[in-house]
Amino acid sequence: MDYRIDDIDRVIKNAVLVMEESKYQIFEICESARKELFSLGQELNQVLSEAAEIIDKVDRLELDYRRARIRLTEVSRDFVRYKEEDIKAAYEKATQLQLDLMVFREKEGYLRARRDELQKRVRNVDQSIERAEMIGSQINVVLDYLSGDLNQVTRILESAQNRQQIGLKIILAQEEERKRIAREIHDGPAQSLANIVLRTEIAERMLVKKEFQLVQEELIDLKGQVRSGLQEIRKIIFNLRPMALDDLGLVPTLRKYVQDFEEKTKIRTIFDTIGKEMRLPSAMEAGIYRMVQEAFSNALKHANPSYVALDLTYQAQMVKIVVKDNGVGFHVDLIESRAKDSAHFGLIGMRERVELLEGRMEIESAINEGTKVTIHIPINVEQRKE
Repeated sequence: MDYRIDDIDRVIKNAVLVMEESKYQIFEICESARKELFSLGQELNQVLSEAAEIIDKVDRLELDYRRARIRLTEVSRDFVRYKEEDIKAAYEKATQLQLDLMVFREKEGYLRARRDELQKRVRNVDQSIERAEMIGSQINVVLDYLSGDLNQVTRILESAQNRQQIGLKIILAQEEERKRIAREIHDGPAQSLANIVLRTEIAERMLVKKEFQLVQEELIDLKGQVRSGLQEIRKIIFNLRPMALDDLGLVPTLRKYVQDFEEKTKIRTIFDTIGKEMRLPSAMEAGIYRMVQEAFSNALKHANPSYVALDLTYQAQMVKIVVKDNGVGFHVDLIESRAKDSAHFGLIGMRERVELLEGRMEIESAINEGTKVTIHIPINVEQRKE
């Protein structure tokens, strides 16, 4: 046994060295990305400032050009009051203003395009930093395990520390969910609010110039953007914790989710309930809802189906959930073995949720024959009576 421990110790030390080096490289990549993000932020602020100046300049030129054209029309019509020199001067001024207006409009278009490009690059670099930080944190977790007491290695190999692994995956899943929510808020409501602030500043300048028709059009457009942002915020809140789950129960909430899924994806859905509907413990209803959500999401991402069906059966001591699709299917053993060796939280994440509820899950699938996921969740009689 000692020689096995020595071999394991040597392998672990080599792995630690490699991972320490990888951790340092990831840190360097992350720092380089942060410097790039800072540089892009400075350039973006400069472009935004220049764009605001150019927009103001274009507004002034448009007003001056309109006045110059009116002046040219006046001197061209009245040959008695105005000389040929006056007409020529008015024409040259209008022409010059027109050329200036074209040049500054082109600059405005360039700055807008540059602004959009920089905002896109900022988002991409920010996402790269998030991914690097996530990989670095995962390496830290692994290093903590590898740097532990070698006397525990044998027990780790024998028991696989199932509870710790499940706990770790739950923590990582929670962190992924937090980052997903942060990205949704950053890319959705936050961007909309920033755009609304910019548009209101333009509307303020229009009010000063008494261009009320343009202000009215701008306010109508802003109202639409606010409504759209409000819808995005409500969607994020619903994904965090559907309020209907507490107010109406599991079945109405699932029915709403299935309808929204069909409207969003254009995939035909079917939802049937069997047996007498009953309220379950709040945590159990939330767990079942998340499992159905994950099953539908897996079907959308991987199965390419034309329909997805959900059957929910209430039995005396059991709740049965069946999700079926007519997608491309897969080899169950092959996919599950790959899932165990990777960081994906698809089927293995569903299994862990089922195990936490002391249930069981069965998967039936074959290539080009669709997939059927069956989940049995036992009902705690005492909790149900409460």
